[in-house]
Parts: sequence; C-alpha cells; structure tokens
Amino acid sequence: MKTEFSRSFPRLDAFLRLAAVLFLFAQNTYALPGAGTTGILEGIVLDEQTREPLIGVNVVIVGTLHGAASDVEGRYRINNIRAGVYEVRYSILGYTSVVVKNVTILPDLRTRINVDMEETTLEMSVVEVRAERPLIQKDLAATAFTLGEVKLEKLPISSFRDVLLLQPGTTLEGNVRGGKTTEVLFLVDGLPVQDVIGGGLATTLPRSSITSMTIHTGGFDAEYGNALSGVVNVITKSGGDQHDFAVRIDRDSWMPSSINQQQDRLSEFELTAGGPIVRDRMYYFAANSVILSDTRWWQDLDRFFPSPISKEFIGFGKLDYLFSPRLKLSLQGIYSVKDWKDYEFSWRFNLSGLPTRARNSYRAVLLLSHTVSDWSFYTASLDVFHLQSTIGEGSKASLSLQPYDYDFYLQYIVGGRRNWWADARQTIYTLKGDFTTQIEEKHLLRLGVEFNQYDIVSDLVKYEPQTTYFGKPIVDAPLLNYSNSYDYAPRSGSVYVQDRIELVHDGSNLTFGMRWDFLDPTAERPIVEFIPLTGNEFRQNVTGATRARFKHQFSPRMSVAAPVGPSSFFFVNFGHYFQFPLFEYLYSGISPAQLRQGARNVLTGNPDLEPERTIAWEIGFKYGLSENTLASLTYFRKAFKNQIDSKTLIPFDSKSAGDYGYASYVNNAEATATGLEFVLSREHDERLSGSISYSYMVTDGISEYVDQTINYVQWGFPLPAIPFPLSWDQRHTIKADVDFLLPLDITSNVVLLYNSPRPYTYFPTRDGFTPLVPTKTLVPNNARMFDVAFVNAKLSRDFVLDDAMRYVLSIYVDVRNLFNRKNVRWMDSSGRIGGELGDPGAYYDYRRIRVGARLQF
Repeated sequence: MKTEFSRSFPRLDAFLRLAAVLFLFAQNTYALPGAGTTGILEGIVLDEQTREPLIGVNVVIVGTLHGAASDVEGRYRINNIRAGVYEVRYSILGYTSVVVKNVTILPDLRTRINVDMEETTLEMSVVEVRAERPLIQKDLAATAFTLGEVKLEKLPISSFRDVLLLQPGTTLEGNVRGGKTTEVLFLVDGLPVQDVIGGGLATTLPRSSITSMTIHTGGFDAEYGNALSGVVNVITKSGGDQHDFAVRIDRDSWMPSSINQQQDRLSEFELTAGGPIVRDRMYYFAANSVILSDTRWWQDLDRFFPSPISKEFIGFGKLDYLFSPRLKLSLQGIYSVKDWKDYEFSWRFNLSGLPTRARNSYRAVLLLSHTVSDWSFYTASLDVFHLQSTIGEGSKASLSLQPYDYDFYLQYIVGGRRNWWADARQTIYTLKGDFTTQIEEKHLLRLGVEFNQYDIVSDLVKYEPQTTYFGKPIVDAPLLNYSNSYDYAPRSGSVYVQDRIELVHDGSNLTFGMRWDFLDPTAERPIVEFIPLTGNEFRQNVTGATRARFKHQFSPRMSVAAPVGPSSFFFVNFGHYFQFPLFEYLYSGISPAQLRQGARNVLTGNPDLEPERTIAWEIGFKYGLSENTLASLTYFRKAFKNQIDSKTLIPFDSKSAGDYGYASYVNNAEATATGLEFVLSREHDERLSGSISYSYMVTDGISEYVDQTINYVQWGFPLPAIPFPLSWDQRHTIKADVDFLLPLDITSNVVLLYNSPRPYTYFPTRDGFTPLVPTKTLVPNNARMFDVAFVNAKLSRDFVLDDAMRYVLSIYVDVRNLFNRKNVRWMDSSGRIGGELGDPGAYYDYRRIRVGARLQF
C-alpha cells in the first residue's frame, strides 16, 4: 500500500528504499565500501641499540581514537585515517615515548613512519620528532598535487578552484592538459558537486572548512569516473577535542573608490567553530561566509542598481558521532546562495534590460565509516544534492519578445530587455560505497559501487538576434529560438575494482583497475518527418517516438612505478576515461509533446549521444637532487574521441530558424593533446620552499565548443573537418609558487603565472557584415594574441595575543596582478583588443589589493 509520501515523491521514495536495503547489506556483510578521503599509516618500530623489532608498542594518533599495536616483526598499520596532518605517539613500558609531529596522511595513499625507541628508566620521558613528508610518494604512479590547510592559507586565492589554475598543464580558465573546462570532476569528501545540466563546479566552500585537497591531472585511479581531464578532491575539516573559533574579514575597499578605482568593492566575512559536543564521542564543525561585491563593473552598475551588486552566502557544517574507535557516523551539509546583476559592455547604457541571475545549491550527506579489522575498512554514504539556477524575475509570461533597440552604428543596445528567462532545477540522490582491504601485505584491493537518481527539470525561454560572424546584429532577421522545457528522471551508476600490488616493500608497485559505468536517459527520442512545402520551407510532423539507448562504458586503468636508484623514481600509466554528456545536450528541445504542439528549436538535444572518451597515457621520471629538492619530467599524450558538436540537419520553416535549418548535438568531433612538463620543487625548508614548472603543450581539434558548427553555418562559413589549434592551445607555460620567510617573521608567498600567446581567428571585416577579403577562406584560430603574465603575492604575520587562551591574530595583504599588467583575454576577428567598442572585459583583472585579518581562539 502506497503512503502519501511515496505518492508525492515517487523517485525519492524508491531511492530511499534502495538505500535502506543497501545500508543494511553493508552493515551485515561489510561488502559496501568514501572514496579519496582516507589514507593509511604504517611502519616499523625498532630498538635503537639492538635494531630488534619491538612488540606491543602502542601507536596512537593524538586527538583521535585511531590506534594500533606493533606485531612480532615490529610492524604496525592504522587504516581509514581521514586525510590531514596529525601527531602520532609511540609508547611502551621501559622505553622513551616518541611523538612524531606533522605526519601527513594523503587520500588513497600510504604514509610510512619508521621509529627507533630508546630504553629508559625514567617515567614520562618523551622525545619529539618532526616528520618530513617524503619527496617521492612511491605508491603514486600518476601526476597529482596535494595541499594542506597551512599551504592553502598562504596562497593568494579566492576559492579552492583557484588552486587548480596554479598547477602545471592548466590554463587560467581551468583547462587541464588540453581538455575543456567542463571535463574536470570536482569532489567534496569523495562525492561530486557537479552541475549536470550546464557543466562545471556547482557549489563552493568557505576556505576555513578545507583541511586538504588533491588535484589529479593525469593517470587518476579507477575509483574516479565521469572525468576526462582532471579530478579535484577537497577534504573537509572535522571538530576535535578542543573548542576552536575563528573570525576573518577580508576587503579590497579599505581606500575610498574615489581614490582607488582598481577594486571590486568586495567584502568577505567568515566565522568558524569546531569542537566536542560529547568528549571522545561526538564532535561538530561549522564555517560560514558572506561575500558582498559590486564587481569589476561598479562604475557602470552604480547608475542602475544599489550596492551590493553580488551577494553570496556559503556554509558548511558537520557532525561526527563515534560509536567506537572503529565505527563512525557523519552528517554534513553545504549551502551556497548567490544572486547578482548581469553585465555586458554593449548593454552599458541599458543595464536594467539585463536579467537578474541566481544560483542556489544545497547538499546533505550521511556517511558511515567502519574499520572492520587491521586490514579492511569500508565507507557508505547517502547524498542529496540540489541546484537551482534562475535567470530573470517574475514569470516567463512577462517577456515581451521584442527586438532590441540599437544605436545608429549598431554598437550598443540602448533599449529593450533581453529575452531570457530560465528556471533549471536538478536534484541528485547518490548512494556510494567503497571497500578497501589488504591481502597478504602485497595487495591493496579497492572495490566501489555508486548509484545516482536524478530529477532534471529545465524551463528556458531564450530568443537571440541573428548576428553576422563579426558580431553585427541582422536587425530585420527573425529572432532565433533557443527555448526548451523538459522534465526527466535519468539514472546512472558504476562499479569499480582496483588492485595495487607492492612488488617490493617501499619500492616497485603495479596497479590494475577497471570500472563500468552506465547511464539510462529514461527519455524518448521523437521520430520526425519533414514534409517539403515550398523552396527551403518544410513542415515537421511527429510520427512517433523511440526509447533512447541505455549507455554503458568500460574504462581500464593501469600503472607501474619503480625506483631507478636510491633517489630516483620512474612511472608510466595508461587509461581510458569517459564523461557522459551534460543533460542539456540530451534533452533540450526533444520533448515529443512540444514538437506535437508545433514548437521548434534551433538546436535540439539528442538522448542517444554516447559518452565522450579520452585515451591517455603518461610517462614520468623523478629525481631527488638533494634531501629537500626534487626534479620531475613528465610526457603525456591524450586522444579525445566522441566529442560533442552540432550537426546542421534539414532546413525548415525559415520564420523560426532562419534560412539555414536547425541542428542537433552529435558525437563527431575529435582532438589531441600532447605535452611535456618539467617541475623543480623544494620542500622542508621554512626559509625557502615551493616549486617552479615549465610546460610545453599542443592541443588540436576539429571543434572547440558544442554549437560551433551551427554558428559557422549561420554565418555562412561551413568548416571542413580539419584539425586546428583550439583556443586554449597554450604552448608555453611557466608557473612558480614560492614561500619564503621575511624579517619580522613575515610569511610571504609569491605566485608567477605566464603563458605564451593563445590562438584566435583573424578574419577582418570592413563594415561588420562582409569580410575585408571576400575570397579568403576562413581558417579558425589562425593567429595568436599576446602573452599573459601575472605576479600575485600574499604577506602575512601572526601575533600571539594570549598563549594560554590560544588567541592568535593574523594580518595579511593579498595582491593580485602586482605589476598591474594589461593581460589580454580576447581579440575580435579584426585583431582589435575588445572589439569595435574597446570592451575593457577583453583584459583580465587589473591589480587588486585585499587586506584581511583573522582572529583564532
């Protein structure tokens, strides 16, 4: 018998029933396994004089309930430790206790700490040792970068996404090793926070809620799916045995805007709290931020709107309950609420005609973590994520659908309202589990399963004027209709298995992995006939529908790593990676009901799109130049297959779509990326540490965005399928991230970002309507812009106000684009920076100086 709840929320009800069954299965069989959030601590304890193994040494991670005892060989092992930095205490009767500080636990990896203990007759004798993270992580046969909270506090960044842009092989827009920006998977505590309709990161976090993050740019393991180019995994903080509080304020408007116009009039406030609710049993952590800004364009926006132009509220909270040292239940929540006014330079005299935007996301997670034995543990999680994006206020019926009013030269839009209105909602219910076990000390086996149920609802009204290739509006032409409305409930899932084999203890290792993923669009594809009327006009007739295909993908991964000498390391990896199409590409404009009503859309979705695929391999070599300096060289090659583009189909009613027909998304584009990365890094030195990297990369393809083909056909320039440099083809890139200590205990970080000129299409015009040389063939990205260079810096100083009460005040200055360089972002087809109007948005941000303070107690 159905309850009222199940009748009202059938998808959620079915999901919860499945979740309950699988959670019970997990608790009774230990077969369900959060991925990428925990690591392993292991090592050997020896007598300092005799070099004999010590049996029964108590090994405890201070501030947690994690612990173990050494065996007859002096070995110990602690599983399922949340990634972070800890102190580890070693104690046994008759020996001096040892406390090792600064022990870093990395997600999915082993941390080895070997300890020598000295006999003593003194009680309570303790020796403190500072652990140094090894320069070479020998069980990592891939390219990955891990940063802890101390490093994150030093960097001149605004959000955790900015850390991705500092890594070798990435661009300022977030392209990773030749891939599109939407090909990066973002995870928070091993669970995705993706916009599955439009792509990209769907939420953000307060900076103080992050304890570490790992960026994978090549060779990521089988546990990571639905990502073609990179994975960013953020690990959040938990409460500890002491109550900790912090308040932070950050502004770039300490000087009046009449004196310093290079500001966004930005203010950020953050409040953090954490500690025990029930000691040794229940802990809490919470962080909340408020960000208010008038944006870069405040001088124009001030004439139309009150301050602030952009408002953002971000929060994170977590409750941890320990049933026992081995069994923990966690509940966490994330929210991000943002609304802002749009800005476009061509609308600067009519900014009230642009719609208001809003983007709100919420997530709730229930996670169970169970260490079954010294060799096995699993985690199982339930996750509900909701994202709503809106454009415009009021109802869509309020749109006038009238053409815009232009000035005499067709440069600025001086009247009318943008014909956009949208309400897109996505709710994702995720059940995920991972199980890890060590077999015979050589095999580290991981198994995982994931199931996702989606509620995808989108209602979009979007009419755009037709334009020439050069951006001039065709005033008398009918508006193009990009509207759509759909409501679907697709589902996806995956299973993976991976075995990391340690061929030699603390030496060579071999990893095999395989994952299987599926996507069921649960949609029907309309069968449409086009009946010729006259000339280029056709009438569409829906004759039926056929169910969209069930899609699945196998993705093998493998890697091998081996030391070449005492201070050198070689690795190679190979893998198939994939990404399912965004739901916008599957569903827009294909509703049979819409088509039967006569609705027409210029660009329609295709629920039979196949996953996009990448076949990638890399080979790398690392060499320790000294005890704290490491050099590495990595070569990679990637082949992108099944890339999504649009294909122009048969023309129909020109009153709706112009005289060039309509298009649908198809899998027909390809690309390649090849590159070489050199990194020199220095660690374990407070006076000077950091890294400098050089990357050479070539990225070619036959399409760089999903609607490229239809745009070029509209403009009258059909493109042959010949590879050309993609717009993010950044040949030479230099990046430096250096920490050093200045006098007066001032900590400083300097970041250098340089890239050689990126391509753009040079195809000049004399009047905005016709090419300067009509007989010239258009070749995309046939010219290069200018090189780009940023120097960012952050200086900070800590003041201990009360050592007993742990009051610490931190003052910092964060400077972006220190030398105020005019870095070009885009040029028009005539080679003009900012186009005909000299749009200042064609330059990246000028210098910004932010001053902040943080009080911790």
